[in-house]
Amino acid sequence: MHYDSTLVEARVRRFRGERLVSALYRSTAPLALTWWEVPDEPVPFAEAVGQRFVPAEHGMMWGRPWGTVWFHAEGKVPAAWADEEDVRVELVVDLGFTGEQPGFQAEGTVYGPSGRIIKAVEPLNRSVGLDAGFGGEVDVYIEAAANPNVAQDFLFVPTPYGDKATAGDARLYRLAGIEVGLLDLPVWELQQDVDALLGLVGQLPASSQRRAEILHALDRMVDTMDPDDVSGTAGLGRSVLGPALAKPASASAHHLHAVGHAHIDSAWLWPTRETVRKVARTFSNVCDLIDENPDFVFAASSAQQYAWLKRSYPELFDRVKEKVAAGNFVPVGGMWVESDTNLPGGEALARQFVLGKTFFLREFGIECEEVWLPDSFGYSAALPQVMAAAGARWFLTQKISWNETNRMPHHTFRWEGIDGSRIFTHFPPVDTYNSDLRAEELARAERQYAEKGLGTTSLVPFGHGDGGGGPTREMIAAARRTRSLEGSPTVELSGPRAFFEAAEAEYREPPVWSGELYLEFHRGTYTSQARTKRGNRRSEHLLREAELWATTATVRAGVPYPAEDLRATWETVLLQQFHDILPGTSIAWVHQEAERNYDDVAVRLGAVIETAARALLGQGPHTAVLNASPFAVAGVGPLGAGTEPARAPRTVTRTGDGFRLENEAVRVEVDSAGLVRSLWDRAAERELVPAGSAANLLQLHRDTPTQWDAWDIDEHYRRNTTDLVDVAALDIVDGPAGQALRIERAFGASRVVQHLALDASAPRLDISTEVDWHEQKKLLKLAFPLDVHAERATSEIQFGHIHRPTHANTSWDAARFETVAHRWVHVGEPGYGVAIANDSTYGHDTTRTTAGRATTTTVRLSLLRAPVFPDPAADQGSHRMEVSVLLGADIPDAVAEGYRLNLPLRTVPEVARTAIEPLVRLDAPGHVVEAVKLAEDGSGDVVVRLYEAYGRRSRGMLSADFPHSSVVETDLLERPLEDTAIRRRDGDGVHLVLRPFQLVTLRFAVTG
Repeated sequence: MHYDSTLVEARVRRFRGERLVSALYRSTAPLALTWWEVPDEPVPFAEAVGQRFVPAEHGMMWGRPWGTVWFHAEGKVPAAWADEEDVRVELVVDLGFTGEQPGFQAEGTVYGPSGRIIKAVEPLNRSVGLDAGFGGEVDVYIEAAANPNVAQDFLFVPTPYGDKATAGDARLYRLAGIEVGLLDLPVWELQQDVDALLGLVGQLPASSQRRAEILHALDRMVDTMDPDDVSGTAGLGRSVLGPALAKPASASAHHLHAVGHAHIDSAWLWPTRETVRKVARTFSNVCDLIDENPDFVFAASSAQQYAWLKRSYPELFDRVKEKVAAGNFVPVGGMWVESDTNLPGGEALARQFVLGKTFFLREFGIECEEVWLPDSFGYSAALPQVMAAAGARWFLTQKISWNETNRMPHHTFRWEGIDGSRIFTHFPPVDTYNSDLRAEELARAERQYAEKGLGTTSLVPFGHGDGGGGPTREMIAAARRTRSLEGSPTVELSGPRAFFEAAEAEYREPPVWSGELYLEFHRGTYTSQARTKRGNRRSEHLLREAELWATTATVRAGVPYPAEDLRATWETVLLQQFHDILPGTSIAWVHQEAERNYDDVAVRLGAVIETAARALLGQGPHTAVLNASPFAVAGVGPLGAGTEPARAPRTVTRTGDGFRLENEAVRVEVDSAGLVRSLWDRAAERELVPAGSAANLLQLHRDTPTQWDAWDIDEHYRRNTTDLVDVAALDIVDGPAGQALRIERAFGASRVVQHLALDASAPRLDISTEVDWHEQKKLLKLAFPLDVHAERATSEIQFGHIHRPTHANTSWDAARFETVAHRWVHVGEPGYGVAIANDSTYGHDTTRTTAGRATTTTVRLSLLRAPVFPDPAADQGSHRMEVSVLLGADIPDAVAEGYRLNLPLRTVPEVARTAIEPLVRLDAPGHVVEAVKLAEDGSGDVVVRLYEAYGRRSRGMLSADFPHSSVVETDLLERPLEDTAIRRRDGDGVHLVLRPFQLVTLRFAVTG
């Protein structure tokens, strides 16, 4: 007889969909339903159950966008069900789920009458086990969240749902069912058997014996069963499939460590307040699944999420704590949140680990040795050193598999950072952190695994994620069936540590990848939501100031150190460095909240600084100037205070066809269109603006990414460029520091005003840019073409800098057409360079062009974007950016200029004293103090964090101007280490020898 495998597969799929799924529940029973709609923001259980509930019915519409409805379901389990065998009594809930996107639509939390959370319900996890016996009472409350589907299948169209003010009040969901069901366990198990084998069929070669064998077994299963009595014949069906499921995998099969996981974005297409509930829903699901499967291990990152759980759901937190102690629930990552790593400053990246690991140690006694960042948008070359300094051994991410152009050559390797630190790293070849362990994904992991012949092991994180939800019983069933199944990789329920230890043991000499892990995608995240980025930059530097002056005031004046205030402020700033907040890829609600939080941070830290300064300087008739920078600024020494410097007036003069700004170091010529046509370095006798070019040139580009609006800048933006050369006004104006040139331009619906000024003596042009921005799908860049033959551009990153080619020799170079920098970019040729610094900008591009024998290197800053998804009003409104161009600059000059621009001198009037001697002094210019603070443990010890900033091996002396009995090197958590930087201790200081970019933490035991 002719055998058509396609028809057999279609027959089995139809049988599964029409017969098995409909037979999962032998019977259902209704419950009496009532409901109460919360007027505004969510309320706790105790408040909700005290409200007046009114009758509800299936088919009713419920849930305004971002609203909450509490349903109360009461009834009995039918006593007649007691005669049934191989069954389980469950609550079955369908809130009106649309499609199969857990975490992006309605979700519910099911409570018992005492207020104890039982578990959550979501589109692919609708059942809740009930303790009520046959004939027993059912009494549950369901907190139903009417979260709108902002994603809309990621069509990237503008949506009003991301802002509560524009989301409307039309009810979104139709209640489909809340009832008691009798789960038929043999039918459910049969469905899992069928799913495992059908999935495997799809991955086997069409001509393979194994594929034919499985299809024959599935075909016989359908023949054997009675479609009118699926329940009664499910056992027969399973017996037919048993031999096909019992055949073991080959000895050379790829081996997967399946780690339960639920990626929960701390904010994204929902606000942080909803993430708090997502954490509770997901973690309750996991606790329930662990109770049913004692060999199941679940890994969850982000100390912030555990902290939310402890605050808002203490009983559930205690349950999680029990599972942690048992080894089933594993805190991972050691960070406060799964942060972006391109944009946070060095100290902030360090504090992600300080606060995260401290929380896990305090609450669970857990030392996280793996860094878990599956979804961040590229990884800084400084990260390996920061991870190592925090005591990490391993790193996991998946996101680099999203590269548009080049495929990473390894899945398991050692990643080397800018200081030479190396971390054992793994990219799961399954290419997802939301696996459901279906055969297609397992086969992909085996097919793509790059280390074949050298290694056999990879990790697969499984569970619904992004919006949370986590693993399901169906996924556990899939893992069990593929533990050893012919034709499939083998699957082991496992944890992160077990995987990493096995992988290290198997692959003892993995290859090395040196430098950043640049994501060839999502390059717009360096620019989107400029106000959020500016708030982060300002907050990081304010925290530096606040800790420095508070520490100084404690040591010198006995002022109590505001440890809790500072820690709480750090928690706010670190939360907002989450990889969908700081990169600018969240809904409007999230960014509006972030901006409010940054305003509050500024007020709180301003008060800390003011209190410390007044305690140190007293009350009197003088004016002092605080310099929190590690470099002297305008005659004021680093990390101290002095008198306000006298400033020579800045002047601007008119010329025949434009304007001239000049001082003893530089002359700047600006034409009648407000374009900088000349930057003349007097000392070098060198013109920096190529003939026919204009610096400080604003350029507007069409910005229409192919896919992810707020995330992406695509290379084709360069094909549509408008130089903004029309000038609306051009005037000489007086400012606090003297004269400046004011340039006003109008374009589209927007307006920009720039002020150009020179320092009294430095070879530096200062540019202040204010933009009233009302464009959409546009990108605004600020260009500086320079007569410099630069083979590479040097960009500041955390605790150092990175060199990137300015050419496009390889596909890797060409794909790096938009890059991230912190406070400065430097371009140069042997003997001469230019530094361009900024106070809030991260996105840059640097290119090199040649005309004849002349080479032009152009540095451009990406100032603003205007994506329409997920926030249709992204970046609309007013912005201010500061940029400086420093001529004749080397790398040390660039480092100092970045600090100067971001840590302006702070004036304190009406004080008795004008001097504060710094707590610490360094005599090596490249040894840069990044933080001065008191120890986290409350001991009163002073902690100094510093790094080598120039990329050179160097020696120097650090002197401490306060009484102390000892000084030791520590890790980031301020635990003693063997000396690596201290060569000897000498009186009040230590002699240091630092390797390039070395990060060092010193702890001084304060006396007196």
